[in-house]
Amino acid sequence: MVIPVHDVNPVRGTPWVTYALIAANVLVFVSTPGIAGSVAGGSDLAQLCHLQAFMDHYAAVPRELIHHQLPRLVPTGAVGIGPHGPGCVVGPAGYDKSPELSVFTAMFLHGSWLHLLGNMLFLLIFGNNVEDRTGHVRYLLFYVVCGYAAGYGFALLNDGSGDPLIGASGAIAGVLGAYLVLFPRARVWVLVPFLIFLPLRLPAWLVLGFWFALQAVYSSGQGVSDAGTVAYAAHVVGFVVGMLLALPLRPGTPPPPEPPGLLFGRQARPRHTW
Repeated sequence: MVIPVHDVNPVRGTPWVTYALIAANVLVFVSTPGIAGSVAGGSDLAQLCHLQAFMDHYAAVPRELIHHQLPRLVPTGAVGIGPHGPGCVVGPAGYDKSPELSVFTAMFLHGSWLHLLGNMLFLLIFGNNVEDRTGHVRYLLFYVVCGYAAGYGFALLNDGSGDPLIGASGAIAGVLGAYLVLFPRARVWVLVPFLIFLPLRLPAWLVLGFWFALQAVYSSGQGVSDAGTVAYAAHVVGFVVGMLLALPLRPGTPPPPEPPGLLFGRQARPRHTW
């Protein structure tokens, strides 16, 4: 997997919505009960039970989204002693959960720093240009629509699952799909792991096309051991929806500047201005 670090595609204004989304995701992450100890590897049972209860409350669950089957018993956040020793107590929910709203709240939940930072890196690099092209309000609506499409798309394919679905990946996949449609020839600096991290400047269609191909392969359970814990199908759905929503904007999108220098072993053509 290549790691994008920067794209050669300047924006005309400040991407306030992209920055606000990043700030909101970070704020929710550091405010999540029990998450600090969990990521540090030093959580005690009480913290883990509290975290599990929080995630079950605010995460999207496929079975709840498709069948509206809310569980009779949920983690309460308390610790108890059972026949097999200490564990998390379950009981009737002390709250009313809206499955539809949980898709939105799940977009701001992450399970680890790696999960959060990876998502925010992609959003920062590719989201600013999509926001610049669509405008702030339409970009925010676009982001939410892609997130909902990814969440419900994954739920339809896994309608019997009771596992919580969290993360901004589905919405961000929509941003990547839109970027591919709008700026396929934009250059992206990436780090390619080949003995060392090798910096290369590649076209967006190659970087994002490769990313999408990996998600499609992984969603089938091939080539990855954690296919059951990562919602790759949500990435695929979000990406395709983002592409479709961006198609009407493609004709009026100005091409990104072509940077000088070597690219694929040849000299990039100079651009002339009038």
